[in-house]
Amino acid sequence: MSSVWIMLIGLAMMAFGYFVYSKYLANKVFQLDESFVTPSHEFNDGVDHVPTNKYILWGHHFTSVAGAAPIVGPAVAIIWGWGPAFLWVTLGTVFFAGMHDFGALWASQRNKGRSIGSIASRYIGQRGSYLFLVVIFLVLLMVVTAFAVVITGLFISTPSAVIPAWGAIVVAVLVGIAIYRLKLPLLPVTVVGVVVLYTLIFIGDKVPVVLDENFLGIGPHAFWIIALFVYGAIASTLPVWLLLQPRDYINGVQLFIGLALLYASVLIGTIMSTDATKVVAPFWNTNTPDGTPSIVPLLFVTIACGAISGFHGIVSSGTSSKQLDKETDARFVGYFGAVGEGLLSLGTILSVAGGFGTLARWEEVYSAYGNGGVNAFVEGGGNLMEQGIGLPASLSGTVLATMAVLFAATTMDTGLRLMRFVVQEAASTVNIKVGKYVATAIVVALGLGMTFSQGLDGGGGLRIWPLFGTSNQLLASLTLSIIAVMLLRKRRNPLPAMIPLVLVFVMAFWAAIDQAISFANPENPDYLLLAVDAVIILCSIWVAIEAVLAMRRAKDEPAEEPDADITYEWVRAGSES
Repeated sequence: MSSVWIMLIGLAMMAFGYFVYSKYLANKVFQLDESFVTPSHEFNDGVDHVPTNKYILWGHHFTSVAGAAPIVGPAVAIIWGWGPAFLWVTLGTVFFAGMHDFGALWASQRNKGRSIGSIASRYIGQRGSYLFLVVIFLVLLMVVTAFAVVITGLFISTPSAVIPAWGAIVVAVLVGIAIYRLKLPLLPVTVVGVVVLYTLIFIGDKVPVVLDENFLGIGPHAFWIIALFVYGAIASTLPVWLLLQPRDYINGVQLFIGLALLYASVLIGTIMSTDATKVVAPFWNTNTPDGTPSIVPLLFVTIACGAISGFHGIVSSGTSSKQLDKETDARFVGYFGAVGEGLLSLGTILSVAGGFGTLARWEEVYSAYGNGGVNAFVEGGGNLMEQGIGLPASLSGTVLATMAVLFAATTMDTGLRLMRFVVQEAASTVNIKVGKYVATAIVVALGLGMTFSQGLDGGGGLRIWPLFGTSNQLLASLTLSIIAVMLLRKRRNPLPAMIPLVLVFVMAFWAAIDQAISFANPENPDYLLLAVDAVIILCSIWVAIEAVLAMRRAKDEPAEEPDADITYEWVRAGSES
């Protein structure tokens, strides 16, 4: 079978989602109003609240939520076969992720740009809000620390990605100045920025940066991790227009060019009958390696970003809602952002289902559960591009590795900014005002402490990562519960939120219990992960109960009036710096 059929069916499903289903959500469910005054206008401060062109904001939102997860998840989950991964990515993107991301963005900007954890206090009560913030903070800590380690690993395994990855920061700053200070047109600035970025990729391929094992006495792992946290701390406190927005926008354009090259490689490779376009992975793998867990519920938590992810709700309500120019832009930014990530996951499936050329090589890569990941994507995608469009293998690997690094770095520094917001919002609930620099110092200290807790190689950064899949999906279901309560209170159809809510919560909770049992195994116990898993499970149960009670109350209460009852002071409590 040729992978072109997987590509065409997947693209058709994504098109249906954006052009048909998202219109239904926008017009009938969320009832977007172009005249609604968004938080970016109401609280415009030039730092966090900035009205933004929807294409630039889409770039920020998309690249912030993408990271490495939509690559890692499908590249690991294909061990169960390409069929289940394909179905969960496509159906999940259209009916789960699109609703979740779009809904979280709508909910936040209808509540003065507050994070989904803070919104919980209004819709399910203060206790639920406190616990929601705990889960959000733990998820963000997992993302920030793990991605620092992942990026470091890519810098070391693919040193040709170093120059384009760091050079992209300079490009982004210049793009931000050109657009916001020099008022230059967006299109020519975009073209120049992308050309420079790809020039850096060519330079990086010719001039790889390899650090000595004893570099500065701490080694390359520790150096890159520290450098990434320093960068993240600076980036998370700068005005969004100077670095965050332009960098994410250019990254988003660069990703779509990379995806276009990948999809073109599949199409051309099919015409030329190359080995890399022939699907070698089984549709449903009935001969998985020993130790591979059951596909249910693990598939639904292994592939999170690319199907549905609670982290997206944090980004939608944490940064994107503060930059939305018009409420009607939420459909493009939120739903199409989810589609963009679905396309990245679809590209990953194409790369790891057929990019290896032979079943023997595929089985060698997937000889054990957990194998694959970013390196499998780079190898398989590189083979596709080399055989399809003739791009040299080393350059193809540099392009794909740079894509992965830029998205992971974007997610990391956005995660640090979001953690800062959580610290400030949590402090505001007990009437303590925490400035952005103090809050940033707190989250960076926690991140570095966790990352280096097991040595300078950064092994601690992955210490609690095994809990990310379940906690992230539990967070997604809790976010959907807030959206469902809002819809019920406004007397609108809650089923587009409640149906994915039930499935995601059941699968994630099931997986969390399975993990707790494995962590408690007396032969090989892991008490730290067991304790953190128990906290997440208990918080999720409590918030879920509060949400169900809120839904029952919502049906009996009068229809909610427009958001005039939300005061300016209620917003400013945790957002001032």
